[in-house]
Amino acid sequence: MELSVVNIKGKDTGRKVVLADTIFSVEPNDHAIYLDVKQYLANQRQGTHKAKERAEVAYSTKKIKKQKGTGGARAGSRKAPVFVGGGRVFGPRPRNYSFKLNKKLKSLARKSALTYKAKDKTISVIENFSLEAPKTKDFINILAKLSLQEKKTLFVLGEKNSNISLSSRNLKRSKVVTADELNTYDVLNAQNIVLVENSVKKIEELLS
Repeated sequence: MELSVVNIKGKDTGRKVVLADTIFSVEPNDHAIYLDVKQYLANQRQGTHKAKERAEVAYSTKKIKKQKGTGGARAGSRKAPVFVGGGRVFGPRPRNYSFKLNKKLKSLARKSALTYKAKDKTISVIENFSLEAPKTKDFINILAKLSLQEKKTLFVLGEKNSNISLSSRNLKRSKVVTADELNTYDVLNAQNIVLVENSVKKIEELLS
């Protein structure tokens, strides 16, 4: 697949970049995508939820009424779940939601997601650029020149650039990652993928 390289003003530079078929034109595997996205979302969970159970509620252990003769059911403790303020039955406990996936499966999931984006023609390549200072206004101007200011956009850099990252951080519809941070969820969640020219080779190295 061949794409034209544009500059930050949205104009064609006359250069072309060839995207490897082994990454951007594979047979998509939907189940691999599902597992990789599931793992990504699971890893975002803190797992710090907690509810007090019967043994943890702060109540007296005194028997609250006679065992027999009251005309009601037996009750041994105010901590029982049937009473207001009692402990919760099988309440949530802190846990780790993360799980393991094989590297080959995760690689296949990323290739599949990129293939879907390539088929939809929502991948573009922009020449290498940098910002003199972290200014959100400058990044918004770049999005406007590329006609992407109203779309969810994922910028993929070849290497870390703090000025670009800081300039985009306050924008809800834009996200900037490096090639080694690229994940299936971000690719599918974005409407458009913008590959900075030096990131193409890095992605091919990581996924080949």
